[in-house]
Amino acid sequence: MKLHLLRFESGREATIGALFDVTNGRKFLCFVLEDQFRQQKVKGETRIPAGTYEVRLRKEGGFHANYSKRFPKIHLGMLHLQNVPNFTFILLHCGNHDEDTDGCLLVGDSANFDAQGDSWVTNSAVAYQRVYPPIAAAAAQNNCTLVVEDYA
Repeated sequence: MKLHLLRFESGREATIGALFDVTNGRKFLCFVLEDQFRQQKVKGETRIPAGTYEVRLRKEGGFHANYSKRFPKIHLGMLHLQNVPNFTFILLHCGNHDEDTDGCLLVGDSANFDAQGDSWVTNSAVAYQRVYPPIAAAAAQNNCTLVVEDYA
């Protein structure tokens, strides 16, 4: 599976992007919220660099234990981006606001923006339950790549 994350809004506290499955054509999957861009990394407050990353399943840690209980019918392991420069344990998971991420990618069904420059996603659990199964199946076969591209 080939995934493409196109970041299109870089706000005061967060970045919004659109996640696509580009394996056969271009299919929109969901919106993604991340931390904001920073020239110098600040732990827990900086988005990952643009680039190409393998996605694998991580079957240990607190998120894995929580998601095994929260989504018992679909959970195979956390979607874990590999070899992200200067970052560790970058996951794709649920969350709505920049406070819910420490560099990870949060999925949602809608992207929202306000006049103060804040942004957030909504219906994260719904989006997660929809996009997780095919991505996890590909990651379980070591056949999932994510390209992260900055437009903003």
